Amino acid sequence: MSRPVTAAIVLAGGRSARMGRPKAGLAWHGSTLLRRAVGLVARETEGPVVVVRAAGQALPALPPGTQLADDAREARGPLQGMAAGLAVLGEGVEVVFVTGVDAPLLHPALIRHVITSLHAHDDIVLPQAHGFPHPLAAAYRVATVAPMIEALLAEDSLGTKPLMRRARVRRLDEAALLADPAVAEWDPDLRSLHNLNEPAAYEAALALPEPLVTVQGRGPLRAATLGRAGRAGRAGGAGGVGPGATVNGRPASDPQEPLVAGDVVRLAALG
Repeated sequence: MSRPVTAAIVLAGGRSARMGRPKAGLAWHGSTLLRRAVGLVARETEGPVVVVRAAGQALPALPPGTQLADDAREARGPLQGMAAGLAVLGEGVEVVFVTGVDAPLLHPALIRHVITSLHAHDDIVLPQAHGFPHPLAAAYRVATVAPMIEALLAEDSLGTKPLMRRARVRRLDEAALLADPAVAEWDPDLRSLHNLNEPAAYEAALALPEPLVTVQGRGPLRAATLGRAGRAGRAGGAGGVGPGATVNGRPASDPQEPLVAGDVVRLAALG
């Protein structure tokens, strides 16, 4: 059975009231929270990455091809943002992975596991760990979930719980998430599901060691972005990244390209 065509939505338009400042532009080891979120979900999806922002909200630099959607109605919660993102997805997208902008410890292995866990008769795959469900780290079947969201918004039912009650939900508890060997190896504490809602949480996450990656010709080092790997590896070029750089065999040239534990990086073409 072939994998469905997937896309991603990154919700970046919240008020960030507890953080006290917009989360999207917060620094993250040579990048921003939003740039990191977009780069991580792009790894595991074929369709567009849609960033949903508040009307008039300024955003940090994003990779080419990132699509934007404006959440025109303020304070309507994640369902309103999801509806805005779903409205700009191209035809043919079957499954969308949704994340918030404030999950910089998200690992692509978990994204992949959640997406591939969506079975033919499921509408949603919902991780449930650390005592909570995580609707902003979940996979949604576009054809069935989009009409449900529109109906709920029309009723002014704004929370994700009513959506989960209407939909056919496959819940992945901690054991089910860690049953995936890649998740167990690279994210055994399921930090992918940690959201940074307050300054203390942001500072604590920022103080964690950067991901351990392998740089060809230089060995293991810690770096959260391609640029930081280049500087740590003392490679030439802009931000320490030379022509022909790759991440896990894929061409990469943006110093802000996010890295995660287990990545294999080549900083310049060999020759």
